[in-house]
Amino acid sequence: MLDTVSAAAQDPDREQPFAELGLAPDEYARIREILGRRPTGSELAMYSVMWSEHCSYKSSKVHLKQFSEIPQETPAGPMLAGIGENAGVLDIGQGYAVTFKVESHNHPSYVEPYQGAATGVGGIVRDILAMGARPVAVMDPLRFGPLDAEDTRRVLPGIVAGVGGYGNCLGLPNIGGEAVFDASYLGNPLVNALCVGVLRHEDLHLAQASGEGNQVILYGARTGGDGIGGASILASVTFDEDGPAKRPSVQVGDPFMEKLLIECTLELFAAGVVAGIQDFGAAGISCATSELAAAGDGGMHVELDKVLLRDSSLSPEEILMSESQERMMAVVHPDHVATFLEICARWDVEATVVGEVTGDERLRIDWQGETVVDVDPRTVAHDGPVYERPLARPDWQDALQADRAELLPRPGTPAELRATLLRLVGSPNLCDKSWITDQYDRYVRGDTVLAQPSDGGVLRIDAESGLGVALATDGNGRFAKLDPYAGAQLALAEAHRNVATVGGRPLAVSDCLNFGSPEDPAVMWQFAEACRGLKDACLALGTPVTGGNVSLYNQTAETAILPTPVVAVLGVLEDVARRTASHFAGDGETVLLLGDTREELSGSEWAHVVHDHLGGLPPLVDLGAEQALAALLVEASAGTLLTSAHDLSDGGLAQTLVEASIGGRGARVGCTVDVGDVAGGDPFVALFSESAARCVVTIPDSGVEALVALADHHGVPLTRLGTTGGDALVVRAGGEPVLEVPLAELHVTWSATLPAVLG
Repeated sequence: MLDTVSAAAQDPDREQPFAELGLAPDEYARIREILGRRPTGSELAMYSVMWSEHCSYKSSKVHLKQFSEIPQETPAGPMLAGIGENAGVLDIGQGYAVTFKVESHNHPSYVEPYQGAATGVGGIVRDILAMGARPVAVMDPLRFGPLDAEDTRRVLPGIVAGVGGYGNCLGLPNIGGEAVFDASYLGNPLVNALCVGVLRHEDLHLAQASGEGNQVILYGARTGGDGIGGASILASVTFDEDGPAKRPSVQVGDPFMEKLLIECTLELFAAGVVAGIQDFGAAGISCATSELAAAGDGGMHVELDKVLLRDSSLSPEEILMSESQERMMAVVHPDHVATFLEICARWDVEATVVGEVTGDERLRIDWQGETVVDVDPRTVAHDGPVYERPLARPDWQDALQADRAELLPRPGTPAELRATLLRLVGSPNLCDKSWITDQYDRYVRGDTVLAQPSDGGVLRIDAESGLGVALATDGNGRFAKLDPYAGAQLALAEAHRNVATVGGRPLAVSDCLNFGSPEDPAVMWQFAEACRGLKDACLALGTPVTGGNVSLYNQTAETAILPTPVVAVLGVLEDVARRTASHFAGDGETVLLLGDTREELSGSEWAHVVHDHLGGLPPLVDLGAEQALAALLVEASAGTLLTSAHDLSDGGLAQTLVEASIGGRGARVGCTVDVGDVAGGDPFVALFSESAARCVVTIPDSGVEALVALADHHGVPLTRLGTTGGDALVVRAGGEPVLEVPLAELHVTWSATLPAVLG
């Protein structure tokens, strides 16, 4: 029998499966208190998905609110839209704006790697589209278990194929990201997806249902049984030893329908027939209706029977919870409905009027002539539970930090240094990732200026002026485990540095905060410290957080992932022709090191690969030094002083010299350097320390004097290392040989790792 609102009032004691839907007893009691009765089955479904951890941020809100303390203004001017919208929108000049955001699709990608990753891309693309922007590129920060683990070999190929397959079919270049391997991600891979879009200022659209009598139109793919509770519930629980205890079906993506949806939506915007719009992501119709109504000036009435279905047997609860992909909801003035439907028909996109905006501030949903939902939409979308979870610095943190990698045995002879270099170059985190990135189209649309393996991706926005943007994503879980406050700051600092390295002036931040169970006080301490660190760093660098995502419960039984705050930074280039490449351009150029090198080996790739060690304190965070280095790099790039620039991070100076020599798409260019003036002349520390705020640049001899003056002006330490040229990497210290490795040998070692394991 249909569970209607009137039946719920007359049958208050009916048992309901709230626990199976992920609701705690006190949450269920709170719903009854809000409604003044028990919820109907449809209302219970809506509250369960919208109050899930994934949708409501109930464990993280108290910590995320500090991001609002950061002025919502970038170095280029006030933000056009920020936290609370589908994505942040930034003014980049010349009447252009860009919108970008990074989100997670971790748990679904473990259950069904291809579709989980594919629909993660599809969802973030629709977030960008809903702001009125044309999506123009994607990026994918990924984390996996050990490369040689059986489950990594199961999930990695499917995840990579899903990211590439969906993005390639949409015609969106994939311009960057990461692929990191660590034992903590075994059983909990992280699939974070970023999209960036472009719009004119006047094209900005927001998600709200305003204007009594305006029509509510659902358009795109039909609603099916796939993905019922997929992201909203699946991403809000801890996996047990055998995987997820709850296995709702993962969403199934159709990139060709999404492509039609993109073009159709952009034409609808251009026609001026959209008053408000919301994409369908986690929680499906429950999310779209409640959020649109809650953000508007009235309410909404929806007739669920009018929703076009792929499966006619679906119950109203299932229709409300379905996370079927490639769907949007628009609010349209009655005078524009005919035009709206005509445009949809022209793009072969199904559309139907399912309701209208009302003036009573209620969300009412009918099914078969009966009311099955009658709620205040704000209680569903915004007034969910807010938990101040217990948090405590873990007992083991002091011992972890005392176990310094600086005390580990280290190579001393040239032969040992050479062997260490080759071992690191071929290690999973430092090796060539082209097995992954070659599955992505990086240059479709013709506006990609830089992509992998460059430090940052660069896109041309305006062909006439050369206006463009640069993006980078970074995050180091080992650093965050050692010190989550500093680890979050180092993630931001590296992304900020990578944007500046290619010539972009950093503007703003989006983040994806991936952590273990919020029910573990140690995890909540890590999360709180990471948020505090990120807020303080954004204040220091003048880069606001525009929005982002929190992914919790990334944990198998008692084993949590490394705390992994992934930070995306977007910057602007006035002319992309003046960008700086990351690899050596030719022979006979001067190689210079910018920044100070200290003995900082804890959390490093050397400690991880050679000693399987994690302990000590991460590198020092000096945000003033980062800001000065970025200013120098941006100014030098704009003045075309530099022929290449490559930041120093994972693997230190040694890895940077290797990648600059062999990582480009053109001819390999070697170098001869002397590290006698770096780190007090200790060649091991000079090569493998991972001190932050550093960059290697090359420049013709004729420009060295100007760069020295620029570095002095910005207060950036500068050390002359040597010159480019030859077919080997040659390192000396005070004139004494340290190591020499042919580029051919380096390239074989660097490029063989992933194909040897993955085929």
